[in-house]
Amino acid sequence: MSSTRPVFPVFVAGLLLAVGAASPQAPPTTLQSNATLVLVDVVVTNKGKPVLGLDQSQFRVREDGKEQTITSFEEHKPAAAPELPRRLPPDTYTNRPDYPDSATVNVLLLDALNTPMADQMQARQQMLDYLKTLPPGSPIAIFTLASSLRIVQGPSADRSVLSAAIQGAAANSRPSPVLDTTTDQALDATITDAANNGTSQQALGAMQQFEADNTAMQTDRRVRLTLQAMQQLARYCSGIPTRKNLIWFSGSFPLSLDSDPSLDSPLDATRNYSEEIRETSHLLSAARVAVYPVDARGLLTLPMLDTNYSESSSPNAAGSGGGPVGGGRRGTLASGMPGFAKDNLHSMKQTQAEHSSMLQVAMDTGGWAFLDTNGLQQAVERIMQHGSNYYTLAYASSAKQRDGKFRKIEVRIDGAKYQLAYRDGYYADDPAKRFAFRSSEPSLVAAMVHQAPTASEVLFTVRALPSTAQLSNSHEETRTALTLPRKHYTVSFNVDPHGLDMNTLPDGSSRAQVEFVAIVYGRDGKQLNRSDTAFAFHLRAEQYAASMQHGIPHQVELDLPAGRLFLRVAVHDLSSNRIGSTEFPIYVAAQ
Repeated sequence: MSSTRPVFPVFVAGLLLAVGAASPQAPPTTLQSNATLVLVDVVVTNKGKPVLGLDQSQFRVREDGKEQTITSFEEHKPAAAPELPRRLPPDTYTNRPDYPDSATVNVLLLDALNTPMADQMQARQQMLDYLKTLPPGSPIAIFTLASSLRIVQGPSADRSVLSAAIQGAAANSRPSPVLDTTTDQALDATITDAANNGTSQQALGAMQQFEADNTAMQTDRRVRLTLQAMQQLARYCSGIPTRKNLIWFSGSFPLSLDSDPSLDSPLDATRNYSEEIRETSHLLSAARVAVYPVDARGLLTLPMLDTNYSESSSPNAAGSGGGPVGGGRRGTLASGMPGFAKDNLHSMKQTQAEHSSMLQVAMDTGGWAFLDTNGLQQAVERIMQHGSNYYTLAYASSAKQRDGKFRKIEVRIDGAKYQLAYRDGYYADDPAKRFAFRSSEPSLVAAMVHQAPTASEVLFTVRALPSTAQLSNSHEETRTALTLPRKHYTVSFNVDPHGLDMNTLPDGSSRAQVEFVAIVYGRDGKQLNRSDTAFAFHLRAEQYAASMQHGIPHQVELDLPAGRLFLRVAVHDLSSNRIGSTEFPIYVAAQ
């Protein structure tokens, strides 16, 4: 890996661009290669220990059962390296990730959205214990997830910095905004009391249906917020050109809501997240993120063994008089199954579904899941070792069709029985249609939230300076609402075109459609003004070559009120839905 990272200058002399407002015209003809280059990171272990020193001739790769030719091969090992200072001009910012040079970057996600408070505290303490023995040159970035994703600490190998971040207020344990155990317990108690008091089967059925719908709504929100966070993490990691290990401390993550035949409307609570999962899989694979789920609940026990356990009732338990079957025995079903047996069966099915989801996420991305263990510290130690020694293989797929189907990848090593971890496949989408199923609006909205993590799919530098230019692209209704005094600013971008979907035209020129967004936030986090414009860049062959070396400049105009503010900016490639974003403080003096 190169020890230097280029930073594109803000202004480029002599680069002439044909720039115009993007129009809803049909996309231009694109000249593309039929070959699909597939990159696969492979972790090789023997009895839990990394296997080093293998060469390319020992590896075999198959796609859908067909042998593939490995075109490149590289072994990666952890190596200590100093963090490099970024060299930028004054008042200039970038969304290029600041990371130490190493074979792997680790990302720790403390998930409060899907984890009970007590388990969060246990996970934090075991992580602090592990940091005391963190090997040199092992950079870790720390994120938290509650109602939204927040970055607590960028990639650092400094133990004291990481420990302070985990012990800080930003990483404190907090109640989940959607794991509403109090309401769930109250609903259970209400249904139980109603069953004991002779409530009719119809009324009990309606109450249980309401409880199921409420649970489905909570789970639906959990899944969508979690998948959105995974997509944001993928966009954050995209600009780091190496493998990323996502260590995800979570209490649970159900990816499906099945029908419940005991309900009056068994299908009402079902959900399907296939589109969101596919989009998330695309982003994680493109960003080379391997997910390592760690069940923060530790070793699980059946609910009936809990001292606070209270068995549930079922509307099917009502007899002809509306009371429980079996001489008033609480919780006994019409079928003869006691309430505690039903609860344990439900708990086992739910745990199996949650663990299956975690295992599937790990398998899809080349990670490993750690379930039913109280040794969370040991799990992190194994993950760090597991994900820091790996091999990168690349091959050009022999399959030419882009039919959108899933292609299964199989990797093996001749003459040895090692354990291999790698992503198990990819979707062979047509590049022209690959992102058609994506909804760009939620992605961009999430990227523009105040204090959201940086997105680095499209890299750029930016600076904002006072200007006398004519304001032409702010939203009029927002701009006129600004309180005086205010000052006009020019926001100057310089975009790295390597992250853009540049369509090559028959005449050799290139075209990209890009959206530029700038939002001004006050110190209280309130949005004060915004600019949102789309442009089409049309570059001749010589201009394209120059832009690849120096970047593509662009400017937007915006009014800023006086005071200490935050300016969040984004570059959004409209063809691929790739996003780059960052946020920086700015002080506007009163005139």
